[in-house]
Amino acid sequence: MLTSKVKYLGNLRTSCTHLRSNTEIITDAPVDNQGRGESFSPTDLVATAYASCMITIMGIHCQEHGIPFHHAEAEVEKVMGSNPRKIAKIRLKMDLSENHWEEEQANRVIRAGKRCPVALNLENGLDFELEFIV
Repeated sequence: MLTSKVKYLGNLRTSCTHLRSNTEIITDAPVDNQGRGESFSPTDLVATAYASCMITIMGIHCQEHGIPFHHAEAEVEKVMGSNPRKIAKIRLKMDLSENHWEEEQANRVIRAGKRCPVALNLENGLDFELEFIV
């Protein structure tokens, strides 16, 4: 089953449509790579997907284990490398402090988040920096 369709719009932009919901995301090449930087770049989406996936898996873990989960905010920084041009590092600062978890709960939730599908796919080829505020 198809997940999405991507259409080139010209001027280094694409329209990405999620087929089940018909939600659309526009991407634009970044300013440092001949684009206008007027929307997420494809590599911005990879870095952002990492944070989003981690939060989602933490939510699932909390739901399954009866742990309250009311707050998560992530600041994402993508660092590009060259030769070849690729994501060299993702810095993620995740604030979970408003959940008021005990240390053991926080450790279990964070451990679950670190095993999210996006992280598992990226972990061997990318340097990650993670910071959690609990």
